Amino acid sequence: MLYQVYETQRTLMEPFVDFAEAAAKLYSNPLSPMAQNPFAQRVAAGYSLIYRLGKDYEKPEFNIRTIDVDGTNIAIHERVEIDKPFCELRRFKRFSDDTATLAKLKGQPAVLIVAPLSGHYATLLRDTVRTMLKDHKVYITDWKNARTVPLSDGSFHLDDYVNYVEEFIAHLQGIYGNCHVISVCQPTVPVFAAISLMASRGQKTPLSMTMMGGPIDARKSPTAVNNLAMNKSFEWFENNVIFRVPSNFPGAGRRVYPGFLQHSGFVAMNPDRHASSHFDYFKDLLKGDDASAEAHRKFYDEYNAVLDMDADYYLETIRTVFQEFKLVNGTWDVTSADGKIERVKPADIKTTAVMTVEGELDDISGSGQTKAALEMCSGVSSSQKTHFEVKGAGHYGIFSGRRWRDQVYPAVRAFILAHNDDTAPKRLAKPAAKKVVAAKPAGKAAATPAARRAPAKTARSK
Repeated sequence: MLYQVYETQRTLMEPFVDFAEAAAKLYSNPLSPMAQNPFAQRVAAGYSLIYRLGKDYEKPEFNIRTIDVDGTNIAIHERVEIDKPFCELRRFKRFSDDTATLAKLKGQPAVLIVAPLSGHYATLLRDTVRTMLKDHKVYITDWKNARTVPLSDGSFHLDDYVNYVEEFIAHLQGIYGNCHVISVCQPTVPVFAAISLMASRGQKTPLSMTMMGGPIDARKSPTAVNNLAMNKSFEWFENNVIFRVPSNFPGAGRRVYPGFLQHSGFVAMNPDRHASSHFDYFKDLLKGDDASAEAHRKFYDEYNAVLDMDADYYLETIRTVFQEFKLVNGTWDVTSADGKIERVKPADIKTTAVMTVEGELDDISGSGQTKAALEMCSGVSSSQKTHFEVKGAGHYGIFSGRRWRDQVYPAVRAFILAHNDDTAPKRLAKPAAKKVVAAKPAGKAAATPAARRAPAKTARSK
C-alpha cells in the first residue's frame, strides 16, 4: 500500500514541480519582464531548489562519447551485448583512425565491471568506466529497475545474480580467451561466489578479480548499514520494506524493495550533509556560481536516481550476507543455471589473482570487510594477492573522483597488467554485429544461459 501512496503523492505533486521549473526559468531569463524585479534572482533560486527537491529522477545515461588516450581522441560506441530479464551486459567499444593507437588498443586487457544492484543504477560507476577505458576493453553489468520487468519474466534470486556473473565472464572468455573482473561494493559477494564455483568445477577462471569496498565479511567493523541488517529480523524486512509494484508500471504486482525507500535510507545516513548541500546550491544560484550549481545538479541527478530491487534477491542478500554470513562460514549453497546445488568454496580458487581495495573512511563497508577475501583465497599464492587501502577516502572515493583517478586506478591498472595473460587467444574471425537477446525464462527454474554472440570487429575498432 505504501508504494501506491507514494506514487499518488508524486502524481499530485507533479503539477507543482512543473510550475516551479517554469517559474525558475521565467525569473532567471534576462529577456523576461519578471527578471527585472530586484528579487528575481532570489525567487528563481528558490523555485529551482523546489524543482530539484520535488522532481522525479529517471535513469541517467552513461554519456561517454569520447575519451582522450595520449592526446588522441577515441570515439566510444555503447551497445548491449547480452540482454537478460534483469540485466544488460553493456560494452563500450572504442574506435580510432590512428593506426598506432588502434594497435595499442587491440592488445589491452578485457575487463568486466560488475556494478552494484543496491539501489542506484550502474551509471554511478560512470567515472570508473571512463577512466578504465583508457587502458582496457570495458564491459559493465547494467541492472534493470525491477518495476519495469513483467511478472512473466519470473523472479530474481541471489543465485540468479551469481549465474548472470558466470555467464558474462564466460562470454568475455569466449571472445578474448580470458578476462579480468572488477566488483564494486555489493557485487563483491556474488562475484566471489561465481568465480569460486567456476574453480570448483574445474572451469577456467578470470585472470584476476578486484574487489572494492564490499561486505565479504560484514562482521568486521560493522557500519550503520550492517547494524540495521543485523539487528532487525528477516521477518521485519519482509513485513516492513517489501511492497508490490503499482499497476502503472510494466512490473505491476512484482514484490520489490522500492528505490524510494532505499533513497530515504541513503539520505538518513547523512541528513545534515544533504541539507547543507542543497542550501549551498541555493547560495550558488544567488551568487551566479554556475559551475558549482551544475556540479550539484550532476551529483544529485545520479544520487537521486534509484531503482527497485526484486524482493527475493533483496531478502536473500540480507540473510546470506548480513545475518547468517554464509560466505565466510562456508555454508552458502547456490543453485546453478541447470538446477544443481553447489557449495561456494573460495579455497578452490587457484589461478585467479586477487586484489582488495578499501577506503579508510568508508561508512558503508567497514575496514577489513573486503580484505577478508584474501585470507579466504587460501589456494592462491601470496604473490598473487594484494590489498590497497585508500587514505582519506570514503565509500564513493574508491571508485569515483580524484582519489579514484589519482590513487586507486593506477594501482588497479598495474595489478591487472601484472596478471594479464598476453598469450590468451585473440579473435580470428570477423562476425557480423548481430544482437542476440537471451530468452527470458518464465521463472527461476526455467532459467538457461543466454545465447552468446561475438561482437563485430572492424579494422578501426576495439
